[in-house]
Amino acid sequence: MLFKDFGFDNRILKSIDHLGFEEATEIQSRAIPEALAGRDLLASSKTGSGKTLAYLLPALHRVYKTRALSKRDPRVVVLVPTRELAKQVYGQLRLLLAGSRYTSILIQGGENFNDQHKQLQKDPHFIVATPGRLVDHLKQRHVFLEGLELLILDEADRMLDLGFAEAVRAINSAASHRLRQTLFFSATLDNTDVSEIASELLKEPSRVAIGQGYDEHKDIEQHVYLCDHLDHKQDILKQLITGQTIKQAIVFTATKSDTARLAEMIEGWGLKTQALNGNLSQAARNKVMESFAKGQFTVLVSTDIASRGLDIASVSHVFNFDLPKQAEEFVHRTGRTGRAGFKGDAYSLVGPKDWHNFKAIEAFLQRKFDSDVIEGLEPKFKGLAPAKPARKFDKTPVATKARKATKKAPRKASGKERFHDNKQDGFEAFKLPPKRFPTPTDTGDEDA
Repeated sequence: MLFKDFGFDNRILKSIDHLGFEEATEIQSRAIPEALAGRDLLASSKTGSGKTLAYLLPALHRVYKTRALSKRDPRVVVLVPTRELAKQVYGQLRLLLAGSRYTSILIQGGENFNDQHKQLQKDPHFIVATPGRLVDHLKQRHVFLEGLELLILDEADRMLDLGFAEAVRAINSAASHRLRQTLFFSATLDNTDVSEIASELLKEPSRVAIGQGYDEHKDIEQHVYLCDHLDHKQDILKQLITGQTIKQAIVFTATKSDTARLAEMIEGWGLKTQALNGNLSQAARNKVMESFAKGQFTVLVSTDIASRGLDIASVSHVFNFDLPKQAEEFVHRTGRTGRAGFKGDAYSLVGPKDWHNFKAIEAFLQRKFDSDVIEGLEPKFKGLAPAKPARKFDKTPVATKARKATKKAPRKASGKERFHDNKQDGFEAFKLPPKRFPTPTDTGDEDA
């Protein structure tokens, strides 16, 4: 379906044309008509499917075509779980609003609170925010949501995973206008917490589900390499990165310290590289992300903070130097490539420490991965055997065991005991035979 077929305001069509978009993705084709009709929406689709435009374009159309409910309150609030995703969505929104009289601001943690207060005093039409920081401003009465027209939740499942459920409820309560529309996007809807909070926020929603949360992206080719140890894993990574043409790549690691170490190592291989992790200030993180988005360096080495919200079409390769502990995170990591219709390659390096996470990923995706081999770097490691069930040990003290054994042992028969009592069978009981006295014959005394 073409974007011009949705009946958007001409200003939106000009922005879309300027950005180079023409044909809508599946989630956009199905979600946009429901949103334009004013209905609440409960939607799910895999990462990289175009969810951002699926909710931003209807939001812009509503603001352009309808009168505001309030002169001062924001008209649209977009809630996202992480700062990186917030910045990504805000950047897309600003491009779409370019040249219009409508304003937008970004509210997230890690930024100056007073500066955000000053921005809120300018009465922006759009707010992109992380839930926790927006609630902080609500408590300080820096912003009011009584006139909010459209509340959008992106990656709602991730918000709940990060503990933002109460913050979302507080925002919902502050924006309880009866004319409010809510768009709820989640990677999966088959989750009790997601279903519960969706039922609180949405009123008779339309439901759009594109595949399952664990469906793999068809434009991403998966590769798996078994590794014996850390040095072996690093040698394989070097061959993979330097042995092929890479536009841009992301290398995911498990620890913050490894991001800096690997970034320095890859830089030594002749590729311009930077590290990204949670130890950096928000300003430093923003600078790294902006530089990567502009193509100023080739390889980004990061923890999972770059696994969501990074939408860069030039990312041709993703490398899982360490596998994530959560299988769902594997889908989001690899989903950083193969975007906007481009093909992508995802490489996973699996050592003994990664094996259990690897099997969990296979179970989650409901598929088996074949492993590849680089000539000269063949692994000895072939996988770990399934763990045997733990043996149950009797923790009863030895003295207690001996005492119980003594009680259970049969008692020795006594000479004074009677023979078997047959009264129950209608017979008199057998008695002990009478005592036998010796006779003269027995004693050998014939004269007795």
